[in-house]
Amino acid sequence: MLKGKHIIVGITGGIAAFKIATLVRLLIKRGAEVQVVMTPNAKEFITPVTLSALTGKPVVSEFFTANTGEWHSHVDLGLWADALVIAPATASTIGKMANGIADNMLVTTYLSAKAPVFIAPAMDLDMMAHPSTVRNIDLLRSYGNHIIEPAEGELASHLIGKGRMEEPENIVKVLDEFFSSSRPLSGKKILVTAGPTYERIDPVRFIGNFSTGKMGYALADAAARAGAEVTVISGPVSVSPSERSVKVIGVESACQMAKECERLFPETDIAIMCAAVADYAPAEFHETKMKRESRDTVTLELKRNPDIAATLGSMKKMNQKLVGFALETDHEDENALKKLHSKNLDMIVLNSLAVPGAGFATDTNKVTVFKADSSKIELPLMSKKDTAENIIRLLS
Repeated sequence: MLKGKHIIVGITGGIAAFKIATLVRLLIKRGAEVQVVMTPNAKEFITPVTLSALTGKPVVSEFFTANTGEWHSHVDLGLWADALVIAPATASTIGKMANGIADNMLVTTYLSAKAPVFIAPAMDLDMMAHPSTVRNIDLLRSYGNHIIEPAEGELASHLIGKGRMEEPENIVKVLDEFFSSSRPLSGKKILVTAGPTYERIDPVRFIGNFSTGKMGYALADAAARAGAEVTVISGPVSVSPSERSVKVIGVESACQMAKECERLFPETDIAIMCAAVADYAPAEFHETKMKRESRDTVTLELKRNPDIAATLGSMKKMNQKLVGFALETDHEDENALKKLHSKNLDMIVLNSLAVPGAGFATDTNKVTVFKADSSKIELPLMSKKDTAENIIRLLS
């Protein structure tokens, strides 16, 4: 599961740093691409030359290269990584990470990382047991970091106790198990629609809605993290996927979105219809701008747009899944269930505008999920990222 993964190995100034050459070698043997980031003190225990020779990449330690002034971007590193492993993690670095003290390249990279972070503490037993260290590790765990617990054994002080960094083979095993368990959709092709559609009235005006695409893109990112090959068919939005593997096809109108969905759906395993597609479009497009001065009132004749979910539902094969979204203001459950069955969906996600913090243009959402058997799962108000993770988990 590590083949092709981008892994940053962060090394701090502890005696266990000598083991990191083995860790790097094992990761590369598994097919990972490794970038080493060192604190200045780590160089006292293992040389950058050794690690650079193993990775084939220059080791990053300072914010810029002294002789050339070349800037090392911790932001770019954080975006590049699929995982960040900090081993050994000393008490000092753990304290800085827990409290956001960004005074070296490694901690700034940690604070910029979007990927999962694995921390392998290593220190003397009394330092390990100190209340401040215990608190800092608990704090890092509460942030969502993965703590690779140290083993018990003989330490550098020659005392016996807990604080010995876990062996490189076991660190690799932890990473392997993480990527195996967190990628239940590996090999699946997933299609997601996102954002609004714009239906043109004239060259400067359109019919649209308030969708920002945040929910659709969160679903695409969650599916990609679960191992799927993801394509987003997106209306006009200002957001973008955080997972670099997600492919985006931009469209404007409902008809354009329908055309792309019908083209891609036959080769898709799961399609998630999250876009807020306009139900109607102007029956006539005015080639020039409609002047306000020429009329006191305007009447627009509207025509019905294609129902993309229903069309895909009629095309769906036994081995495909189709997920719809419903945004309702009244008789919510009843209307959502009606759409679930009439459009041949496997699942429908109900949004309610009646709930503060849910719906369009928010960073949070509160949804109710109905499955094909009409079973109902209510999710609490949470971030759209967490909502997406829960929806993808229900599909896995």
